[in-house]
Amino acid sequence: MKKIGFVTPWYGDNISGGAEKMLRETAKNLHRKNIPVEILTTCARDFNSDWNKNFHRSGVTKNKNNIIIRRFKIKKRNTAEFDRINKKFMENIPVPIAEERIFLREMINSTDLYRYMNKYSYEYSLFVFIPYMFGTTYYGLRLFPEKSVLIPCLHDEPYAYMKHFKKIFPECAGIIFNSEPEKTLAEKIYGLQKKGTKTLTAGIGIDTDIKCNADDFRRKFGINQPFILYAGRKDEGKNIYTLINYFLKFIENHRTDLRLVLVGGGSVKIPHESIENQRITDLGFISSRDKYNAMCASEFLCQPSFNESFSLVIMENWLCGRPVLVHGKCDVTRNFVSESNGGLYFENYREFELCTEYFLNNRNSAEIMGKNGKNYVKSRFDKETVTEKYIKFFREIINKNKENLFL
Repeated sequence: MKKIGFVTPWYGDNISGGAEKMLRETAKNLHRKNIPVEILTTCARDFNSDWNKNFHRSGVTKNKNNIIIRRFKIKKRNTAEFDRINKKFMENIPVPIAEERIFLREMINSTDLYRYMNKYSYEYSLFVFIPYMFGTTYYGLRLFPEKSVLIPCLHDEPYAYMKHFKKIFPECAGIIFNSEPEKTLAEKIYGLQKKGTKTLTAGIGIDTDIKCNADDFRRKFGINQPFILYAGRKDEGKNIYTLINYFLKFIENHRTDLRLVLVGGGSVKIPHESIENQRITDLGFISSRDKYNAMCASEFLCQPSFNESFSLVIMENWLCGRPVLVHGKCDVTRNFVSESNGGLYFENYREFELCTEYFLNNRNSAEIMGKNGKNYVKSRFDKETVTEKYIKFFREIINKNKENLFL
């Protein structure tokens, strides 16, 4: 097998985000199986950085797992034009196809990257694009759809319905999904079954041998009260303000010393009085070990996001033996909770309140839910199992391409 080139808008060992961590783990697991993988990316720092600024130097480096990373300079973009059209998407205003074209052209792109792919395509068996909605995916996938695999990390959001995506995505050689609800959504939007697009539902390969210690967390951070945990990027798109507002309403209505602890990158506005009385604590970005210890020490993890194609933190939390509370409007996380019997879900404050009361007043049941979730992750998403699915899928596409050469 020749090289597998993973194409992504940014890459780094410490970048937060589900798709970003999924790529790191997938590439690492394939590399350990002696599959030749490379990362093809831009010089941008991350999602929250200035997409007109090259943070990294262009060129070739290796990461801590000895995987080759090729970085290419960013193409200068018209930020004002992009923001104007992006505002329409965010407000669910119809976007004409001509403005879709501008949107894709003025988001993160790299002419040098596309030029490299064109020149050295013969060195690669496949190009794998993650996630779906960025210029590096759209323009890169257009170059060689017959040897391209897409890992979309798809959400039910206005961007997913773009006409440009509806045209190009069914033309790629294969698509890998993280969950059945994500696959169902993609089939509905892009007509994959009619086009005969090859698909795989695999999820993320996880190291299921997680070690955690609740007492270590309490000693290190001085949080001895019961707490709800939020782990992940802290921004409005993750629906974090719903969690904060519901939590504040809960402690206003109940005599409890319950806390809310936030961990992860990004920033969030917390009412000053909640910080003063230590009701809400933002620990920022912490180490994996500290995060697992926090999960182990928590009453439950709350994942309030509507838009998840997998949610690695839920799986990590289950491996730490704790239940989860998810938003009922997220098909993916609600499906995971229902299949595993590893938690509960809510859609409004009253349901959040009842779920929180249940976890706090039924700790034996909460512990059983956590164990159910742990068994679910180990049976479905162990890294060895998922990695073998990836390798088999890649080989089937590569062999099909070889056969087509002789037709």
